[in-house]
Amino acid sequence: MSDWKDVDAELSLIDGENIVVDVDGVDVAVFRVNGGVYAIQDVCSHDGGEIASGVIEGEEIICPRHGARFCIKTGKVTGPPAYEDIPCYTVRIENGRIQVKLI
Repeated sequence: MSDWKDVDAELSLIDGENIVVDVDGVDVAVFRVNGGVYAIQDVCSHDGGEIASGVIEGEEIICPRHGARFCIKTGKVTGPPAYEDIPCYTVRIENGRIQVKLI
């Protein structure tokens, strides 16, 4: 099991933004949406490309290549052409720092 990975200061990530960090060799997109902080793998399950540069609409990220949609909070597919969910990771705020844990 993975340990918590310190990824950024809580205040550095503003609502509607994301950052991509390496957590134990996995590219993870960390988002702040509606005041919450969420983490999913930075990969579109449709074609294996990165997802973090896509447009954020509400609580969804839209793949920049083919328009597949995923829930930022859960990694679940919300629109084709993807049909498989993206892995979602646990996030916490500890001493003003965003931390992610791969489970």
